[in-house]
Amino acid sequence: MHLTPREQERLTLFSAAGLARRRLARGALLGATEAIALVCDEILEMAWDGVPLETVVERARDVVPREQLLPGVAGTVPGIQVEALFPHGSTLVHVADPFGPAGPNDPGAVLAADGETDLAPGRPRKELEITNRGARAVWVSSHFPLEEANTALEFDREAARGHRLDIPAGTSDRFEPGATRTVTVVARGGNR
Repeated sequence: MHLTPREQERLTLFSAAGLARRRLARGALLGATEAIALVCDEILEMAWDGVPLETVVERARDVVPREQLLPGVAGTVPGIQVEALFPHGSTLVHVADPFGPAGPNDPGAVLAADGETDLAPGRPRKELEITNRGARAVWVSSHFPLEEANTALEFDREAARGHRLDIPAGTSDRFEPGATRTVTVVARGGNR
């Protein structure tokens, strides 16, 4: 049987989620890998069933209660992102704090210093006007190659080549149907 990379990833998530379910059934606590896989598996199934995105995100936070995790796991997972296939097409699902917010002493807790931090300092930036011509909102994640974004988004793709949205890592930006916005883009690192 030939499987696409996406199908292979789906089966890997399914297998890891199955392991998580077996561990929970015998009362064992979950590590980060299997807990994340279980949440992702549930997200993908809800999306497949046509559950609205906002409901999927809300329900995803209840899949694995904090008390079912090994100590410190909740603090090491500040967010989960998975591309899910809904009846209307693929959408990036972002769940912030899927196991609750990290405590100040948890492993992986973010201790922010005072002041401001420049994101991608010294990289070239420019403004692009983007219009969503589609019937649904489109999300673009922080490091997605902008020139490859959903075709419902209308913008100068050649000008966008080698750039990404100028937003913090691990976040995404929503483009509403029919709306036009001007956004700042930043040159990606590496060979682009």
